[in-house]
Amino acid sequence: QVQLAESGGGSVQAGGSLQISCVISGETWTACDMGWYRQAPGEERELVSSIKMDDGTTRYADSVKGRFTISQANAKKTLLLQMNSLKTEDTAVYYCAARRCGLVDFNYWGQGTQVTVSS
Repeated sequence: QVQLAESGGGSVQAGGSLQISCVISGETWTACDMGWYRQAPGEERELVSSIKMDDGTTRYADSVKGRFTISQANAKKTLLLQMNSLKTEDTAVYYCAARRCGLVDFNYWGQGTQVTVSS
């Protein structure tokens, strides 16, 4: 089992920056990918960014490319998402996620942290 705990959400004005964090614990060696999803009211959950645990390969949704940066810290026990040039449409609950090696989909989830961007 892998446990995920997000922190760092909050409110910011459009154009501002925010960093959210996710502490990973438990059987961390079983996770092959880590990522950030978000879900806005009335919308489906979408993948924002992900990173491969072995080689650090990253990918981003088109909507956040050039503005968001995913990274790891603390011997890969902390997942970060630096969000710059925030837009009102970035408002959502952001979820940390992990994919167990051998599975197709992300299967471990944090409780979520709210990010609100006001105009």
